[in-house]
Amino acid sequence: MSSSTLTNVAEYLGLKRVTPEEQVKRWRQSIRGQERELDKQIRNIEAQEVKVKRSIKDAAKRNDRASCKLLAKEIVRSRKAKDRLHTSKAQLNSMVMQLQQQLAAVRLAGSLQKSTEVMKLMNRLIKLPELSKDMQQLQMEMTKAGVIEEMLDDTLEMDEEEIEDEAEEEVNKVLFELTDGRLGEAGAVGAELAAEEPAAVEETDEAESMAARLQALRAV
Repeated sequence: MSSSTLTNVAEYLGLKRVTPEEQVKRWRQSIRGQERELDKQIRNIEAQEVKVKRSIKDAAKRNDRASCKLLAKEIVRSRKAKDRLHTSKAQLNSMVMQLQQQLAAVRLAGSLQKSTEVMKLMNRLIKLPELSKDMQQLQMEMTKAGVIEEMLDDTLEMDEEEIEDEAEEEVNKVLFELTDGRLGEAGAVGAELAAEEPAAVEETDEAESMAARLQALRAV
């Protein structure tokens, strides 16, 4: 059995006390790992977006406005999801910086200090579905170490996202952008659709399938 395995077993059994410096180092490593996972999700969404944008242009060429609008909604949602992930990455980085300050406090005071900033960041990050499980684990460890106080149950409630009713203006902007002005801002797409003949079933099904794949990536 390796020395690292023996150390982990000893820590699990309570035979070896983890120092504040070691604890902070592990937290930072865990947070950096979560940042890399968010980067991976962002790249996956962007890769799928490229395919969706191509499909919108193809649908516009065959005047399949129903598919265009369906896919444009997914682009709007994906952009919002990416913005949320980028914001969360910035908050994770802020937490790493706060933990760096904890290391300085340990050197001066000999122990970890309570941090209001870490508490605020934890309150935000623990609500993100992509991070909730890992952040709950960190929250328990930081509470036990005295860095933050135990949070109330209502802080664990997820923020409701505006998924079903995307702003028509944003959808039209995407259509205008991706169809070189043929659809979108200048034309009331919603009104036009009412007068259009239904798109071919197989074309609409293809658009719905691609939209579903993009939505699945955001839910990872």
